Amino acid sequence: MAPSLLLHPIQLFKRFASSIAYLPTLAALAYGTLALLAFIAPVSSDVLPESIRQLGLSKPGAAQPLLLALLGGMISLMVFSFSMVMSVLSQAGANFSHKLVFGLISERHNQWVLGHYLGTILFILMLLIVPHAANGDLVWRSAAVYASCAMVLHCLGLFVYFIHNVSQSIQVDSVISGLHANTLRAMRRRRDNEQDERCQHLPAPTITPSSCHEIVAREAGYLQSANLFEMASLAESMDGVVHLGFRFGDYVLEGQPIMHLECSKAPDNGRRTDLLNCLTQLNGESVEEHFIHGMTQLMEVAIKALSPGINDPGTARLCLHRLTDLLSHHMHWQPANCITDTSGKIRVVWQAESFESLIHRLLTPILQYGREDQSILLGLLKAVKSLSLTANPQQLATLQNVANRIVENLEQQSTHELDRQFVNQRLQQGLHRLSLPASLSKERPVAEHT
Repeated sequence: MAPSLLLHPIQLFKRFASSIAYLPTLAALAYGTLALLAFIAPVSSDVLPESIRQLGLSKPGAAQPLLLALLGGMISLMVFSFSMVMSVLSQAGANFSHKLVFGLISERHNQWVLGHYLGTILFILMLLIVPHAANGDLVWRSAAVYASCAMVLHCLGLFVYFIHNVSQSIQVDSVISGLHANTLRAMRRRRDNEQDERCQHLPAPTITPSSCHEIVAREAGYLQSANLFEMASLAESMDGVVHLGFRFGDYVLEGQPIMHLECSKAPDNGRRTDLLNCLTQLNGESVEEHFIHGMTQLMEVAIKALSPGINDPGTARLCLHRLTDLLSHHMHWQPANCITDTSGKIRVVWQAESFESLIHRLLTPILQYGREDQSILLGLLKAVKSLSLTANPQQLATLQNVANRIVENLEQQSTHELDRQFVNQRLQQGLHRLSLPASLSKERPVAEHT
């Protein structure tokens, strides 16, 4: 990793804000601030009501055994919670996809629970470390002891919530629904960002080699997204055009050419750094940054469910239903591939993934892994039927090719007469715009014997 990138404050903050430690650190700082208030009383306890002053302990320093017991209980609670969670998530990773495990443990509400655990431990530690002065304010120190008891009770309630939430989050419907919702949210956010009139879908301009300057990646990783409008402003200030040589979500190597700046004057190191700082580069896939990762993860869960070790076609069909909905949203939206300036000149151009490419990436693996399962083949056929109802001519041609391939697999796998009758009843069932045979051929394919 380049030293300049390591020391860049914006990149450091982005990495910290996207890590699991972000929210727990904020919560721990809040609890630490509360502990400081017990040592440095903001106001005298004389202004407090008499009923509150009567709750003050005569010797707050004698409460150390209680604080030690609370501290030991909190550490045990935290260890027990997360050891059990990791055991459950490892099982979920074996059943679904290991890519989803990090997403489950990094959810915001789980981070807040961890933050409350750490903050309570920090609060009690500070009370134990800082001794109570003999002439100190008894009421505020007593309030801190009461607060530590209330914090532990609060963490016990969070423990029940945490276990319930984790047990719900690894259920099949919850995992698939959550992944579908996150992907759809990221897709809509991307579509809203492209509502600007400068975002266009135009034929990619050709590159002039004589005035083209290569810019390489500073480190290896996944290029998830970019601040394209800032990049366009930089290109306009140099009277040039930025050609991105990758698709968002691609993995690039350190030193690999990732963009070309077409302008009359070669950019200096500062300009190159400014362009690279516009990119969002992570060490893993992020659904929030690039919605297609969510679609591919649904596909991976489906083919994992179809593996011989799991053999769960029901989960695969659930994933297929969600993928069909996401593809339906995508086919009604033409993603932009360039940004123009106010005069209409292209300033940034990138590679937008087409509907045809998505269909092949998402449905072909499911077809390959589920070609011996009649329910999966019929589920795929139903999916392309539904998509064909609102497809444009080019998309309809792609769906027709997929449907032909599905029918070929149904021909090969339906060797029994009952299977063929069942398939024939569903070939034309439902509304669609595909050209499908009325029935499978009458000549049954010969089953292969091993």
